[in-house]
Amino acid sequence: MIAAALLGLSLVVNTTYEPTDLAPNAAVKSASALSPQQKFAALRPLVRSATDCVVQAITTDPRFRRSAAGADMNELIVASMTPCADAMRSMIDAHDRLFGAGSGEAFFMGPYLEGLPLTVDRLVKGAAAIEPEH
Repeated sequence: MIAAALLGLSLVVNTTYEPTDLAPNAAVKSASALSPQQKFAALRPLVRSATDCVVQAITTDPRFRRSAAGADMNELIVASMTPCADAMRSMIDAHDRLFGAGSGEAFFMGPYLEGLPLTVDRLVKGAAAIEPEH
């Protein structure tokens, strides 16, 4: 369900693609010289930023109610993709630069989206646990 809705988003996001370097300074090694662990370490902040954007979009969505256990998290995740398109595109583009052309889209549509509902649910519950009640 999420993958089908996000496929449309990925087609829209692809039209806004602008190639950029992995990092703006020349001191960064080329991606081919990095180990897989270094590549994942370089990608991690972008994955976190994209996920944080989704969490922020969900928690500020008027349909979201922390007390409503029956809230459709998948629907809220799909709705969050539009305001988070730039963060998603940055993650996908960096993945392509690090692991090869086309790998970012495969990562996004595969492992990232597969784990996103569980991650978002955990982060939303964690945020709700630390917020003071009114």
